[in-house]
Amino acid sequence: MVKILQLFTSEAQLVKSLQKGDAKAQRHLYEKYSARLLAVCVRYINDRMEAEDVLIEGFMKIFDRIDQFKGEGSFEGWMRRLMTNEALMYLRTKRHIEVDIDAPEAQHLPNYEWADATLEVDDLMAVIAKLPTGYRTVFNLYAIEGYSHAEIAEQLGITESTSKSQLHRARALLQDMIKEMENLNQTAEAVKSLKGK
Repeated sequence: MVKILQLFTSEAQLVKSLQKGDAKAQRHLYEKYSARLLAVCVRYINDRMEAEDVLIEGFMKIFDRIDQFKGEGSFEGWMRRLMTNEALMYLRTKRHIEVDIDAPEAQHLPNYEWADATLEVDDLMAVIAKLPTGYRTVFNLYAIEGYSHAEIAEQLGITESTSKSQLHRARALLQDMIKEMENLNQTAEAVKSLKGK
């Protein structure tokens, strides 16, 4: 492993070796980025085994299309975009993306001070993972990946207004879920204080 790392001291060297089909470079790339890129897949596909399958397919696409990377911009960003596209293609072929136009609005606004002080990144990602697939997909593409509504509409085969609506409803549902977590936390604190008396 140490020898492999020494071979690729720069991203440019790694990319050149990948473009030549170097198996050591491919292995190094997988070892270096697989955990980060799996996290991208898991954000879209809740089933970890399915997400791992998408990761493997995504790496195959990265290896096949490495000549398309021209060194402009972030290499990791380029790979993340390919992996996101692979996850979206998987969702489309499995027909997991459902657009829900009848979802309720948020019923309660959470206490954002509590959320800021209490929720860790992993907690927030777990809440996002509970969103329905369509909401989660649009939310991830817009809020995390930075796609515009026009790009999301094109990727998912929906209108821009549907993308905006899905994002709005995803945020509303997240607000309700965070509010529910806050209420559970307050109940647990109240029970603790009663037991302490």
